[in-house]
Amino acid sequence: MRKSILVLAVIAGAAIPMTASAQQRIIVEEGVTTGLSGGYVGIADDLQPRFREYVVEENVPNYTVPDRVVVGAVLPETVTYYDVPQQYGANRYRYTRVNDRYVLVEPRTRRIIQVID
Repeated sequence: MRKSILVLAVIAGAAIPMTASAQQRIIVEEGVTTGLSGGYVGIADDLQPRFREYVVEENVPNYTVPDRVVVGAVLPETVTYYDVPQQYGANRYRYTRVNDRYVLVEPRTRRIIQVID
């Protein structure tokens, strides 16, 4: 009987680390730079020149903000955002022009995810 209990304890003890490691997950918020290879957020490098031509032609109003225009900055609610055409592959985002720079923005958070040069 003691051997049975000892065997069960050893098996149970060995199973616990395997169960814990099997349930590890990495959760990454969308748009956060991780250094991991994977999906591209924003407009791909090869499409940026065409997208830039498009937004310049659209001639949307320029908004002036006191903060630097960098990825991660949150824009004020007063800025108007415009749909990104589907052919540029980032239609879940919006674009606008701030401090004479075109930016791609996550519409719910108003966070800049890409600056178009």
